[in-house]
Amino acid sequence: MEELIRNIVLLLFTEECMKEYLDELNFFHVGCFKSTLSTALGFGIIIGSLLVKVPQIIKILKSKSVEGINVYSVLLDLFSITSMVSYSFVSGFPFSAWGDGVFLGLQTLAIAILIMHFSGNTIQATAFLAAYLAVVSAATSGLTPVKVLWVCQAMVIPIILISRLMQAYTNYSNGSTGQLSAITGFMLFFGSLARIFTSIQETGDMTMIIMYICSTTANAIIAAQILYYWNVDTKSNVMTKKVQ
Repeated sequence: MEELIRNIVLLLFTEECMKEYLDELNFFHVGCFKSTLSTALGFGIIIGSLLVKVPQIIKILKSKSVEGINVYSVLLDLFSITSMVSYSFVSGFPFSAWGDGVFLGLQTLAIAILIMHFSGNTIQATAFLAAYLAVVSAATSGLTPVKVLWVCQAMVIPIILISRLMQAYTNYSNGSTGQLSAITGFMLFFGSLARIFTSIQETGDMTMIIMYICSTTANAIIAAQILYYWNVDTKSNVMTKKVQ
């Protein structure tokens, strides 16, 4: 039982910080404070990621429509998340630094399949699912060289910007955000913002840090559009009702 408690505590505190807090009673150790904050924040992000894209999935299922959702943006997003998770897993980074990617990846995969399904391509969606699972297995089983995963991770930086800008352009062209979920949009923005800090603290990997900076910037654009077009849509509805 003591060993179990110790292992749970070590999820938040390192051995060094355990000594500082419990043995030395040094509760103001700056390094340990930053480390503990980063780990706690990381696990908080992971918990939040369990539901971050669920509102988007529910919105699609209820409306049976994928109007306004750019499929290429979703697929690029899925590639980005998969590359990040595979690279982090193989590199041995702490789970608190990338665990949210697992759940975001599963939810993004679900959205991609729903887009294909509601676009009348159910067979294509099934084939895509099988191919994706095969790729993930190869990437995380040790069969894929770390250098290849690093290249994929480096490619994520421009891909994130391209995927988000594609969605932003779709929103601009349509004059609305369609079936995009506001909850999902804002959670993605705040999650990527927090990840900048946790990546600096827990990985020190510049590729990861730059990726999250770009992701935060791109997510901020989508979040701003959700706010802007939310007001526009509301005004349009009011005008329509007046005309009727």
